[in-house]
Amino acid sequence: MRCTLMHKDHAVLEMELDDITGGILKIGSLHAPERVPVGVSVNYSSVDRADLSHWWQSRSIPVGRSGLRDTLEQLGACTPLALPLKSCGLSLTDQYWIRPGTQDLSWSRVNYFGNPFSEDMGDILLGRHRSSQAKDLASPDNTTNGVLPKRWKIIDGTRCLLKGGTRPWRQEPFNEVFAAHIMERLGIYHVPYHLLWVEDNPYSVCPVFTTPQTEYVSAAFISKTLPRRPGESKDIHYQRCCDALSIPGAREQIDKMLTVDFLLVNEDRHMGNFGAIRDVETLRWIGAAPIFDCGASLWHNTLLRQGSPGFEARSKPFAATHDAQIAMVHSFDWLDTDTLLGSTDALSDHLAQSHRLIDDTRISMICEGFAARTEQLQECILSIEAGTAKGPIHNG
Repeated sequence: MRCTLMHKDHAVLEMELDDITGGILKIGSLHAPERVPVGVSVNYSSVDRADLSHWWQSRSIPVGRSGLRDTLEQLGACTPLALPLKSCGLSLTDQYWIRPGTQDLSWSRVNYFGNPFSEDMGDILLGRHRSSQAKDLASPDNTTNGVLPKRWKIIDGTRCLLKGGTRPWRQEPFNEVFAAHIMERLGIYHVPYHLLWVEDNPYSVCPVFTTPQTEYVSAAFISKTLPRRPGESKDIHYQRCCDALSIPGAREQIDKMLTVDFLLVNEDRHMGNFGAIRDVETLRWIGAAPIFDCGASLWHNTLLRQGSPGFEARSKPFAATHDAQIAMVHSFDWLDTDTLLGSTDALSDHLAQSHRLIDDTRISMICEGFAARTEQLQECILSIEAGTAKGPIHNG
């Protein structure tokens, strides 16, 4: 399929996609090099095909998504990357899309920010579409990544993402809501979440945090804008990329993100679920994105045993331990730990909404672990301020 990669109504480049696999076969004329997706290399009048393919691949459902195989079979699709072709590659994350070469389409006519979209794909992904009737696949669900069950839905006029949890406890939705509660207490820029039950299944619900005028760019692609120097740490490299792009507030938001991830023991803060927001028309960077996607926290998939060393967990994206990452925080001047008083009771109340998916013993142990994390955070701050902490501490 021959098509044009569009950025709203701006033609970016011509390309040819495989109708079966959805992969990029050929890149044609480059129209607007300044609008090539962030992190994709442009040399003179050509675009790096590997970079563009990596970016295009990031707009598809990952192979690890639960139920994806059944979904592909039901739709007769060969690969997840073939699904974006069903909906012009449209997303609610940004304003990139593909315009088929034979069709005269405009952004105002096709985008999902201002136009309705089908719920068929979301129903299929959650295993709820049993009808044999023809399915309308015009949906942002085709380009939504992440392995947890999820879907987009318009609720009271707002585009919202519903995201489920993993068995047996399905704890992630409750973690998302509690994380938002903690960040609200701490005055951290974040995406709000609330809990929704659908057919006895819990989902976290959050509104879209982009607009028709803004787009989200992940740290994964921001970090590709400059080569990493030999021996340079991942966090310093990312900060250098943000500085080069003049992204305001990046360092402060990273400090807050690492602090929250330490407190909640977030195991899955990868380079795809934090980043920055820019203006689509001016291409000016507005600032760091609000913090979101904290579900893989609080030992969400760990079998906790009394007296076992189960309260530690791996970390991402800059180091393998939370102790090492908290030492990367430049400043705690923004943090008032007194605002965390009573937060353990709030956590117990949040988890108690699980309708017994999470039993009382597990809730008690999670709360015990979280209380210990709040104490450890205070100890870390004191040791860092005293200059006695171990790890790659930065000053200023």
